[in-house]
Amino acid sequence: MAVSDPRPDPRPDPRPDPRQEPDRIARELDWNLLRTFVVLAESRSVTEAAQRLSLKQPSLSAALKKLEDRLGRRLIHRSPGHYALTEAGQLLYQAALEIHGSVLRLSTLMRDITDEIRGHVTIAVASHVVCPLFDQVLAEFYRKHPEISLSLDVLSSADAIAEVVAKRASFAICLVREPNPQLEYEQLYREFFGLFCGPYHDLFGRTDLTLSDLAGHNSVSFETDRLHDALKPVTLMRAQAELGQRITGMSSNLEEVTRMIYTGLGIGPLPVHVAARDVADGRLWQVPPYDPLPAIDVYLVWNRKTAKNRAEEMLLAALREAIAATPLEARTYREDVTRPAPRR
Repeated sequence: MAVSDPRPDPRPDPRPDPRQEPDRIARELDWNLLRTFVVLAESRSVTEAAQRLSLKQPSLSAALKKLEDRLGRRLIHRSPGHYALTEAGQLLYQAALEIHGSVLRLSTLMRDITDEIRGHVTIAVASHVVCPLFDQVLAEFYRKHPEISLSLDVLSSADAIAEVVAKRASFAICLVREPNPQLEYEQLYREFFGLFCGPYHDLFGRTDLTLSDLAGHNSVSFETDRLHDALKPVTLMRAQAELGQRITGMSSNLEEVTRMIYTGLGIGPLPVHVAARDVADGRLWQVPPYDPLPAIDVYLVWNRKTAKNRAEEMLLAALREAIAATPLEARTYREDVTRPAPRR
């Protein structure tokens, strides 16, 4: 008579887990569980997620366990002081984001079925987007289709792209660090960054400045002004000027970076065509280097998987047509800054 070996078989079970069969998952997976998981994935703890969802923590923990049981995978590593998505959790989060975006758009798509071109367009825009071509397209599009409505959400470039990936934004206009293969890109325009100081700064109004005069001065900048980020050429320009190592002010918002420069927190980078009016008004002063200046490309970014209403489709098409019909030279903005008379 054969005696069974009490030790566990070290070989993996070749049979598939019935909980992971595609038909079963599609039939039994609850959308509310996925929506709950998105909030869990974007939170730092179950307690924080419970507060965001106005639920009690035990209820949320039970929902997470139910989802893990249905999928046959652990989705979040939880232990004292540690809260992180597992590999399966990361994959589910990305898929749930797309599903969430698609569901949110259903009512919009149904509502906009009409002979009149109408619908809502949400554009995620980086704060320093100043582009006459973009303004012209918007003006002409609204003149032709006055029933549309528009949201312009000012975000950091990384957040703008995340909104497009999650299908919460129709498209984005922003900087791009690394192209995402899920998205489509077209260069909208090119701008040039210079360095500026404000009237409270020692260098303001001086016409005899050289690059060496900037050495050691405090600097302010954008959050993307890092060697591994979208404003890398600006980072290199600040390094060339030997500005102080410590950045005394930082923001993703152009208006706030401009405010910090104006109030004397430090020397900071701005697109020269955007800063031109403040320079002419005596609020800013450009400092070296004056040439060459780093060129930064700004992109139109959209998600080909997003189901768009007609207003979104037509506005996106109008922007792409304007880009195709306008040479890059005409979409390159580099104004010569007019400096005010130096202080006496």
